[in-house]
Amino acid sequence: MTQSPFSFDAPLPRVRLLPKAEARAIRHGFPWVYANEMVMDRRTKALAPGAFAVLEDANRTAMGVVTVNPKSKIAARMLDADPAAAIDQGWIAARLQRALTHRERLFDAPFYRLVHAEADGLPGVVIDRFGDVAVVQPNAAWSEALMPQITAALADVVGVTTVVRNGTGRVRHLEGLDESLSVTLGEAPTAPIEVPMNGAVYMADVMGGQKTGLFYDQRPNHAFVAGLSKGAKVLDVFSHVGGFGLAALAGGAASALAVDGSAQALALAEAGAKAGGVADRFATRKGDAFDVLAALAEEKQTFDVVVCDPPAFAPSKQALDAGLRAYERVARLAAPLVAENGYLVLCSCSHAADLTKFRNASARGIGRGGRRGQIIYTGAAGADHPVLPQLAEGGYLKSLVFRL
Repeated sequence: MTQSPFSFDAPLPRVRLLPKAEARAIRHGFPWVYANEMVMDRRTKALAPGAFAVLEDANRTAMGVVTVNPKSKIAARMLDADPAAAIDQGWIAARLQRALTHRERLFDAPFYRLVHAEADGLPGVVIDRFGDVAVVQPNAAWSEALMPQITAALADVVGVTTVVRNGTGRVRHLEGLDESLSVTLGEAPTAPIEVPMNGAVYMADVMGGQKTGLFYDQRPNHAFVAGLSKGAKVLDVFSHVGGFGLAALAGGAASALAVDGSAQALALAEAGAKAGGVADRFATRKGDAFDVLAALAEEKQTFDVVVCDPPAFAPSKQALDAGLRAYERVARLAAPLVAENGYLVLCSCSHAADLTKFRNASARGIGRGGRRGQIIYTGAAGADHPVLPQLAEGGYLKSLVFRL
């Protein structure tokens, strides 16, 4: 019988850093080993994607248990600094309990990002909680293989009754994984789930929406913008299911117009407005965001608060220059729509565009839109999206509020 690459019945294979690799970084908490830092001999290349191994430095000193994927640029991800650790359901349950304890300090209701990958000690794993439903994105090969154990641990530790495995997204291709969606516990939700957040109600389509169905990361930025919006006329561009617009209405905005290219997302936004009792102040406009921004300018419309929260224009270093030009264009088109002394909110979820580059592109766009402004707020993802200090890529979300 063939030995399973995820079994601890036999000693784990060993993989080793090259002499030039910086072992100190791993010992100090950096969670990844790139393929060009590791000895990629025949035995290592033969390991199944996601297999567990003991990582050694160039002197053959054990550094911990890693998950190996010879087909990925990230050849190994650190799981546990204890070389004797067993990555099983009990190990997963302990990580989940630690993550849950933090979220229960933050929130009164069970709606949040429960696990944020490496920062919560579960590399490549994202879990969002929607009450009794958990949506898991197993974006690393090891987590795909251990979905039964992750599912069981979620039921035991968190108490959810439904687990949705959302195996979709660009990053899975980097791990050599295919795309699929399944339910690993309970029954698939047949309707969107109502999510209370910042006084608003959002509708999360966990079976057919983007990513896990809702973006929790903008929660603190929604709250800040809501505080600016009392009595305001608000424009929410790239609104998805109503993120900033519904929060603004909950904060007392006079009106909110949500713009998105997806009819499905706008229908969910409208349902959220109705559930939150603000449908009479909420309107939607379907179309390409750039086209709608230009059309609103031609219509001579202005708003007290304009929000642009686009998808990642710079998802990789190769796309950085084009992405920065797109962020500049958004700012250029949006700035003329802001009333005098009003607020322009610009966001980026691009890993490759750091805060300085994004801020500079935004400022250029505002200037080319004929306006000047001051930054009054710089935001990031909420505290349920922790970041490893050793892994700057985890701090992907940037939110800038300008007063024009």
